[in-house]
Amino acid sequence: MKQHIKNVVLVHGAFADGSGWEAVAKILKNDGYKVSVAQPPETSYADDQKYTKAAIDAMDGPVVLVGHSYGGSIITEAGNHPQVAALVYIAAFALDEGESCASIEQAVPQASKAFKPDGNGNWWITEEQFAADFAADIPPEKAWFMAISQVPISTDSFTHKVTKPAWKTKPTFYMVASADRSINPEQERMMARRARAKTVEVNASHVAYMSYPTEAARLIEEAATSAHVNQ
Repeated sequence: MKQHIKNVVLVHGAFADGSGWEAVAKILKNDGYKVSVAQPPETSYADDQKYTKAAIDAMDGPVVLVGHSYGGSIITEAGNHPQVAALVYIAAFALDEGESCASIEQAVPQASKAFKPDGNGNWWITEEQFAADFAADIPPEKAWFMAISQVPISTDSFTHKVTKPAWKTKPTFYMVASADRSINPEQERMMARRARAKTVEVNASHVAYMSYPTEAARLIEEAATSAHVNQ
């Protein structure tokens, strides 16, 4: 008997933490889904895989795995987990074999010039540019707090090359943010086409999951209801 998927794991991207998923998580919960918000620390790609896979392992059945931004790089590998039944990318890196976030952004640069390294192997977004380049369409006070509480991404996480893209074997969905300044929207469209993803587009900044939570949740639920599993 075929059943719809009822488990969703949400994975944040660089410079953010899982709290930004709150509105999406509430919609999914109200619609009867069991939701887990993974908290990869962005300290290394291996660490980020570890924490994401732990969240998948904790679920009691098949999972829709969702990634935003750098979280897309994470789910591209973690999505090979046997419990993952579908992938959803929200303005995220759907990387191919041998690509990293850093390498693919060199090919099609983003509009923002605000990504800066420190002396500790991490990258940040300058506070002055955070709202404009990362979160232009959410309330200013929320963007300000995201800027001062941002989680820096390690150079290792940003430059790690994907080896086995799960989107080549799993049903894939993609939300393009057409006003994105952190990942070039043209690149998002290219990655969605390459992954043969069911694609929607919203006129959003990089944090499309925060500014368009209803649309993001709808896409996740479409993934859950279309990727049937045998019980």
